[in-house]
Amino acid sequence: MSRPNEELLLSYIKEHQEQFYRLAYSYAKNSEDALDIVQDAVVKAIEKQHTLRDPGTIRTWFYRILVNTSIDTLRRRGRVYYTDALPEPEGEPSQESRVLDEVALYAAIDRLSPDVRTVILLRFFEDMKISEIADVTRTPLSTAKNRLYRGLAALRLDLEEGM
Repeated sequence: MSRPNEELLLSYIKEHQEQFYRLAYSYAKNSEDALDIVQDAVVKAIEKQHTLRDPGTIRTWFYRILVNTSIDTLRRRGRVYYTDALPEPEGEPSQESRVLDEVALYAAIDRLSPDVRTVILLRFFEDMKISEIADVTRTPLSTAKNRLYRGLAALRLDLEEGM
């Protein structure tokens, strides 16, 4: 017999698995590690489903587990980043330029502190509202906003210096 949140949780996980992988990959920079992170987060969520008191908060609840699992994995690794080979740019120089800009952006994001990087990733890669980010990171709204603005300023400076 299934527990009250189990069907909701399994449905949510199936529906959003690509988003979870994308976020985990943004931390791990390696497809196998990203898959491991998502799998670990799913196992933790299933084990802790009894802590989900309000089904309406499943998004922030699961993302908190996923972000914490991602950060824990990086800590266990000693913050060494492994990257898959980048695809060779194809086509006209404008596409090559775009690829290089994306590489520079991802590299700049990787240089942010973990707490600031998390806010940037959740806001712009997962399209979360700042209030949801505050819930996921368990920080006051003002702290989440501050980290977002600090991150954007650091990215702007980093990318301008690279030009």
